[in-house]
Amino acid sequence: MLPRVVSSAEREKLQRKSKQTNGFSLGGQKSGNGRLGFSMRPDKYEKYQSRSSRTLTARRRATLIRAGIVLTILFLTFLFFIPSLRPTSILGVLTLGLFSYDGSEAFQIETVRYYDLSHVSGTSRGWEREERILLCSPLRDAAPHLPMFFSHLRNLTYPHRLIDLAFLVGDSKDNTTDLLSDLLAQLQASGAEDVNMPFGEISIIEKDFGQKVEQDVNSRHGFAAQASRRKSMAQARNWLLSAALRPTHSWVYWRDVDVETAPTTILEDLMKHNADVIVPNVWRPLPDWLGGEQPYDLNSWQESETALDLAKTLDEDAVIVEGYAEYATWRPHLAYLRDPYGDEHTEMELDGVGGVSILAKANVFRSGVHFPAFSFEKHAETEGFGKMAKRMQYSVLGLPHYTIWHLYEPSSDDLRHMEQMEEERKKLAEEAESTKAKQDLLTSQFDVESGKSQWEKDKEALRLAALKGEETKVEKTAGTNDIDTGNKLAGKQDGTADKSAPKAFDNQAARNMGKAAGDQSPPPAPPAVAANQPFGDMLTNTQDRLKKKQQQYQQQQAGSPAPAGNRPAPQPVADAAAAVAAGNNMAQKHDGSDSRKEEGL
Repeated sequence: MLPRVVSSAEREKLQRKSKQTNGFSLGGQKSGNGRLGFSMRPDKYEKYQSRSSRTLTARRRATLIRAGIVLTILFLTFLFFIPSLRPTSILGVLTLGLFSYDGSEAFQIETVRYYDLSHVSGTSRGWEREERILLCSPLRDAAPHLPMFFSHLRNLTYPHRLIDLAFLVGDSKDNTTDLLSDLLAQLQASGAEDVNMPFGEISIIEKDFGQKVEQDVNSRHGFAAQASRRKSMAQARNWLLSAALRPTHSWVYWRDVDVETAPTTILEDLMKHNADVIVPNVWRPLPDWLGGEQPYDLNSWQESETALDLAKTLDEDAVIVEGYAEYATWRPHLAYLRDPYGDEHTEMELDGVGGVSILAKANVFRSGVHFPAFSFEKHAETEGFGKMAKRMQYSVLGLPHYTIWHLYEPSSDDLRHMEQMEEERKKLAEEAESTKAKQDLLTSQFDVESGKSQWEKDKEALRLAALKGEETKVEKTAGTNDIDTGNKLAGKQDGTADKSAPKAFDNQAARNMGKAAGDQSPPPAPPAVAANQPFGDMLTNTQDRLKKKQQQYQQQQAGSPAPAGNRPAPQPVADAAAAVAAGNNMAQKHDGSDSRKEEGL
């Protein structure tokens, strides 16, 4: 190992270290008298300090750091959770502009949200599984129909808290938006009285599409405006759906505001079929002079070969619309298959659907099915939606016997007919009023009621007089018959009776024989009988009169001279009772009516 050469600087350093007294090194500096003195270096002082002092300093520093961290956390907490401590300038500086604060809106922290769409697929028991429904309604000049629509909303039996409402107001000229806001506020405020009344999330979207077709019946349903109108309505539906559909929705229900009558359980009734797309039958009521009712929605149908052949002959942008003579498709329509007494659960497969009332699963729209605003297989809007859903292998069904009723809106022809009917009604009313006035005038000038009562009295008097005259005639006839009968009986007993008596009896016997032989000649009219006079009383009176006549006859015979010629004198009747008995026997031989008995006498 070679020897190490020490420099002069190192040699001085070694000398300074070697010269130490009482643990202190010499500074190596000479004093004024030339002697070496002692000095204390500051950098060497710390190593001679105690350990306790160094630990205390470190603890103080750590405590201060911790206190600062705690104060910072408390300050930030106050800023985020106490609105009064949120000055905009300070918050912007502390957050480096990552968050902004607006005094009109609630401050929210953006967080990550996780959705599992496999659990939002619609089922047939959605109300039990608390599946949410998005109810969509496009509106245009709909102010007259909104009160009726909200009455239907209130009556829905599906849990309102599971229904989100979405409205799109476009191209309106009336106060649809203002009235809609007022009705929604009233609807949600009714939760103070009924906790089940308020609905879930509500969205109002305003978007104009430049729709120029008027909203009257003739314009909306005219053939010339159908293609452009359908495409514009398809855009409105797509905008509304894309803005309102949430990951939590399992169903989407489209409903027109001008539905007049619908079951309150329509959501549950349609949901029970568990179809991807399902629609009810739609009719409308009519006045009696138009038939009472009529199919309304003809956009729900099954495809036909005639329609397919027709589509091949049309232009690429052409749109086939149902219910018009220009397009004779001969398709089976859902509306015409309705039976008022049919099963409401009967299903019918469809290719096109109408837009009055549609219930569809939300996954149908998430998969890409929409309302085409262009010619899709020669169809647009709801009919194109049905075609597209069918193309993507979704089930599209209709219920022919489950009916809802659309509001009746009279056409121009109906209005003209109504005016004519009103004129005829007024004319008939005027005629009836004129007739009544004439009748009242006649009644006031002439006492018709008094004259009528007097005529009734006169008629009754005439009737009584006629009855009295009949009674008098009967009495006269009965008296004459009594005399003839007495003479006959007396002549039979003494053999000297008038020859006319047996002749009368012979005539009566001949009539009886002729009747028995089938003679159809009418019998002689019987003598008139007094009204309400029993036959027994009449016979008794006849017997009394017969006795009197017999007595008179005997008295006359007793005082008269003897008969002339060879004719024997008549013998008086020994007993008047015998004549009476003979008359009774003759009466008993006749079994006819009272008048026939009188004739026998």
